[in-house]
Amino acid sequence: MTTVVISQPMYLPWPGFLAQLSLADVVVWLNDAQFSKGSFTNRVQVNLPQGKSWLSIPLEHKGSGKKITELVAAKPDWLAGHVATLKQSLRGSAHLQEALEVVLNLRRFDNLCDALVASSTDLANRCGISPKTSFLSSDLNVSKRGSDRVLQIVKMLGGTRYVTGHGARNYLNHSAFQHEGIDVEYMNYNIKPWGFAENDFSPFVTGLDLLANVGSAQAATHLNPSTLHWQEFLEK
Repeated sequence: MTTVVISQPMYLPWPGFLAQLSLADVVVWLNDAQFSKGSFTNRVQVNLPQGKSWLSIPLEHKGSGKKITELVAAKPDWLAGHVATLKQSLRGSAHLQEALEVVLNLRRFDNLCDALVASSTDLANRCGISPKTSFLSSDLNVSKRGSDRVLQIVKMLGGTRYVTGHGARNYLNHSAFQHEGIDVEYMNYNIKPWGFAENDFSPFVTGLDLLANVGSAQAATHLNPSTLHWQEFLEK
C-alpha cells in the first residue's frame, strides 16, 4: 500500500496536519494552487498569555490573484517579528530553542513558498515524521482541476490510499477514486494533550508548541494518527 497526502503549503502547521503527514509515504505540496485568503498557507494560531492569536505573514496585495509559489511577503522583516512573538508564546518551555530553530532556519529562503514548505517539513522531521518522498505539484505537469486533479496525482505516483483532511468532503469525487481502486480515508484527529490543564487544552495551534513542550523524542507520541474510510466519515 502506498499512501499519498496532498496539501497546499502550510505555515508551521498544527499537530493534526503533522499526524496526517506521519501516515504518508508520499506527500505532494500544491505550490501552484491559487492562494486562498484566510487559509493556513500563511498563518497559524499561537498561545499567548492573553489567549490565542494569529501569527500571519503579511503578503503583498494580500496575495490576491496569486499562485502560492508567487507569493511575496509585504514586510521584509516579518520573520523577526514572528520569532519575538514565539519567544513570548513558548517562554519557559523545556525545548524552546529546538522549536525556535525551525523558524530561524527560514532565513535562508528567498522564495516565500519554499519557506512555507520548509516550515512544515522541518517541523515534521524534528517531530520524528519523515514521508519517504515529496514532490511539488508544479513539477508534476498535472492538467486536471479539483477532484480530478487530486486523482490524477495519486494515480501518477502509484498511490493506493489517499489520506485527506476534512475539507475535501466538499469537493472530492469518492466514487471516481473507488473506481480506480484507491481507498480514500479522512483524518480522525485524536491529539494527546501536552503542557496544559486538560480543560484548557486545544490542539489548534502551531506544532511548534508541541515540540517546544515535549521535545523531538516525544512529540510523535502525542499525534495518535488514525483515519476513517470515506463512507464512514460521511455518515458521521
